[in-house]
Amino acid sequence: MEARGPGGGVGARPTCGCKGIRSCLLCEGPAPAAPPPQEKGNFTYCPAEGLAVGNECSEFAGWAFPFPGVFLLDDFISQDEESKMVQLMDQDDWKLSQSGRRKQDYGPKVNFKKKKLKAGAFTGLPNFSQEIVQRMKAHCVLEDFFPVEQCNLDYLPERGSAIDPHFDDWWLWGERLVSLNLLSKTVLSLTCDSEDRLQLFATHKQAMGEANHSASPQASQCQKSNYLTSASVGEHLDSWDINLSPPRLIPYKEAIVDIYLPRRCLIVLYGDARYKWKHAIYRKNIEHRRICVTFRELSAEFSLGGKQERLGKELLGTAMTFQGKPV
Repeated sequence: MEARGPGGGVGARPTCGCKGIRSCLLCEGPAPAAPPPQEKGNFTYCPAEGLAVGNECSEFAGWAFPFPGVFLLDDFISQDEESKMVQLMDQDDWKLSQSGRRKQDYGPKVNFKKKKLKAGAFTGLPNFSQEIVQRMKAHCVLEDFFPVEQCNLDYLPERGSAIDPHFDDWWLWGERLVSLNLLSKTVLSLTCDSEDRLQLFATHKQAMGEANHSASPQASQCQKSNYLTSASVGEHLDSWDINLSPPRLIPYKEAIVDIYLPRRCLIVLYGDARYKWKHAIYRKNIEHRRICVTFRELSAEFSLGGKQERLGKELLGTAMTFQGKPV
């Protein structure tokens, strides 16, 4: 079993848990034949406005589109709380996971392929998360959020940690995906495989022909400020002006939206951001150790009135004891 803590401890061996097409720096070797793709975002999400804004050096500078389904809250926990949480996590073993990550799961035993679910060794969410879950309910988007699973994922740059574009399962997990970003900043990249076309709206400067070849000052400021706070982004966007005519249509596949996640922020994906856009963390955006704590709720099938309501109620009761250990 791998040693505890970020460095693996004395005598730890550099092993990985990659399977299939997934890989990390440990299994790729010094000269990987086909390193995983790392798409470059051409839009940046601005939380104060709920817009995806064309990046300065992209062909979409001066254009934007509404990007619903994201709730981002800076400084959700304090630095002291973060330190204590990570210390408690590192007292338990981290299991190897794919793409250079390590994980700790607190949740039921699931076979997604066969759609089978049982409690297994699940004894609840960890005690240190009880205050975090309660604090979430102060925000309207999460006031009725009851997580039944917590997954801690440990990202390290020396392992080439990453996660490919994907949807979280829809059969078991409900609409809201809630993640706490610990220890370092990163970028969540969203892409869409839809064959439909996306409607862009020109900014005021674009509509006046002033931003055909360079980004508007607002777009540049927004992009630079996302590592700061949502409030500071809003200050730069006070003069943002979306011109409703004429729009521009592009394939959804051409848009890559980057959401900048500051250290200790909380992010919620729901609606289109959950079901229409795949999310990824690319290797290039892991600069230091990063821990992602993701909380998931049950889908309608396991909730009140669903055909597996009874099992869902049992699992939720177990989760809310907050007496769990990693399974």
